Amino acid sequence: METTKKVIKEAIVVEGRDDTAAIRRAVSAVTIETHGFGMPDSMWPIIEKAYRERGIIVFTDPDYAGEKIRRKVAERFPGCKQAFLPRGKALKKGNVGVENAKPADIIAALEQAHCTDGGGASLFTREDLIACGLVGTQDAKERREKLGNLLAIGYGNTKTFLRKLNQFQISKEEFYQKAKELG
Repeated sequence: METTKKVIKEAIVVEGRDDTAAIRRAVSAVTIETHGFGMPDSMWPIIEKAYRERGIIVFTDPDYAGEKIRRKVAERFPGCKQAFLPRGKALKKGNVGVENAKPADIIAALEQAHCTDGGGASLFTREDLIACGLVGTQDAKERREKLGNLLAIGYGNTKTFLRKLNQFQISKEEFYQKAKELG
């Protein structure tokens, strides 16, 4: 008996065709490929149309290149959703990418996609990060990575993590609850 795949209404912005193949193994969705850093000019009107008509979810690799592409797309399309995959769930033989993820992990990341607010008020400050040992401690980097995975916002250095907390409208209650889980 064949199971019906979850349908994602938004278009999913990915880096390449291998990511598209992985997404399609997991869900029924339209993807738009950036072709890595190539990002041809012809791609932008396609993303623009999808953004206006159905919404977009940016789902790039959890690496430096993926984050650069993610930022570029999110700057042009404020209010887009973003899905994050923990690095460990996107790793295969030293290669990091969405194409390496299991369908269940892709589905989980898409279900936890956060909408960006395009700026807005800053709910979180550096003091919140300090209070949870996310800054100025020996294991701060590791704690930010673990908390980023628990909150489904990905890893970031101090400045980036703070921006993500505010940008993705994470509540203080959720933040402190998940931080408490870290111990």
